[in-house]
This record gives sequence, structure tokens and C-alpha cells, in this order.
Amino acid sequence: MQWFKRIGLFFLLNMLIIVTLSVIANVFGLNRYLTPYGLDMKALAVFCLVWGMGGAFISLALSRVMAKWMMGVKVIPDNTYDQRLIELKQTVHSIARQAGLTTMPEVGIYESPDMNAFATGPTRSRSLVAVSTGLLHSMNPREVRGVLAHEVAHIANGDMVTMTLLQGVVNAFVMFLARIIAYGASQFFRSDEDEAPSMGIFYATQIVLEILFMILGSMLVAAFSRWREYRADAGAARLGGRENMIAALEALKRNMMLPPGQPASAAVQTMQIEGGRASGLMRFFASHPSLDDRIARLRDLRAA
Repeated sequence: MQWFKRIGLFFLLNMLIIVTLSVIANVFGLNRYLTPYGLDMKALAVFCLVWGMGGAFISLALSRVMAKWMMGVKVIPDNTYDQRLIELKQTVHSIARQAGLTTMPEVGIYESPDMNAFATGPTRSRSLVAVSTGLLHSMNPREVRGVLAHEVAHIANGDMVTMTLLQGVVNAFVMFLARIIAYGASQFFRSDEDEAPSMGIFYATQIVLEILFMILGSMLVAAFSRWREYRADAGAARLGGRENMIAALEALKRNMMLPPGQPASAAVQTMQIEGGRASGLMRFFASHPSLDDRIARLRDLRAA
């Protein structure tokens, strides 16, 4: 279960949607690319592009709602009397205005001992910044400001939409290749008496290949995610202060130094400020670079 959590909520939701859309298309006969003469490659390409991008954008549209539901995020109301929450919301909105956002993000808090925060939402004007109770209890105001600046930088950079576009292209290629290979497999295993390929083999092979190819495609998405973390760190240095961002990352690093045998918490990796420790094959699926690399890059910026 830990391995699946490390892939990230966005990827799992997207994969589920793609597989569901494929099943719906098969059940309702929307796969018009299958003809008596074989595959219509142009029709297949259009089908995969439309449905692949559609799956990614459905994931994006549901991202804020799913994050609230999965993480138990409670949006801070305007009429709260909790001074700590008032200051948190004011800080997010102050940084957001500094970043040039015209519509302020929703600000929420969720119960978790993890020192973490995330930003999500379909657009800059429909975004959410959520902070864990563990982070608020463990970090000082300077470190919290660095974390919040990092999350607002994600929103200002349009990372959610860019990530969705990349995921949509990956989806399209996954669906396209899975169907071509599945059709070849169905042709190979059909009997001499059959004039048409075995649809049972085609559909079963297609679903299995889509899941496998989505896992491989997630390596490309994860590589882009690591790059966007560096960019968000640079944005946070500009919006919230470089020293504050470095201090926040160093606080996270201290928090990750757990006693031997105690596993690091695996939260929603693609959304959080820190993605945990990855080694071996899992480093290719890591949505975040190592904290040491991020701190070193910020220090290089300071030296420059």
C-alpha cells in the first residue's frame, strides 16, 4: 500500500478515470476505430486524444473537491475568531496578491501530525492552499511563511494546469499504444475459423496494458513534477524570502530524521511540499527532489 501512496493521488485518480472511460467506451460501442478491415488509425488517434485529455481534465476539475474529501480539509471561514487561523489566511492572501493573483485561494487546515502543506485546484481562480496541523504546531512563523510562499508559487505558475496537459498527452499515448498492441494480440490468438479478432482478448489486454503503461508514463510526469518543485522553490524565495524558504526546508529535513525502523509518513505525494525519501526504483516515481538538492539550489541562488 505504501508503494501506491507514493505514486500520488492525482495519478491514481487519473488512472481510474482512464480505465473507467475505456470500459464505458467499450460497453457503449464508442470505439468506432475498430472496423471490419482492422484499426482506423486516424479515428483511433482522435479518440485517444479526446478521451485521454478528457480524463486528465476531469481529474483536474475534481482535484480540489477530492483533496478536501481525502485529506479532511476544513476551509477557514471569514468569520473565524481563531487568531492563528486568521493570521494563516491573511499570510496566504498577502503572498497571493504579491504573486499577482486577482482571486484569492481558499485556505484550509487538516488534522495530521505530518509537517506538510499542499496547493491544488483546477485554475488560479479556483485554488486551495491547505496546511496540516502538524506543520502549524512544529514550524515558527518564518518557516510557515516559506512553505506558504512555495504553495502560492505553484498556483501562480499554473502548475496544476501544466501538469494536467502533460498527463493528458501521456494518457493519449497510453491509450493509443495499448489499443494497437491489444488489437495485435487479439489477431494473433484468434482461430482460423474466426473472421474477426477476439474482442474478449482485445478488451482484457487493453485494460492491462493501460495500467502498465500508465505506471511507466508516471515516471515522465514525476520527472516534470520534480522540476516544478525547483521552480516553486525559486518563486517562494522571491515571494516569501529566500532565507525563509531555506529555513522551512531545513525544518522539514530535521523532521525527516526519524529513529531507525520508523517509516517516514507517506501523505499525498504529488501535492505536498515534501515528498518523503525515495531510493532505488522508487526515485524515478518521486514527485519531489531530495531536500538536500532543493536547499543547495536555493543557496546557489543566494550566492548568485
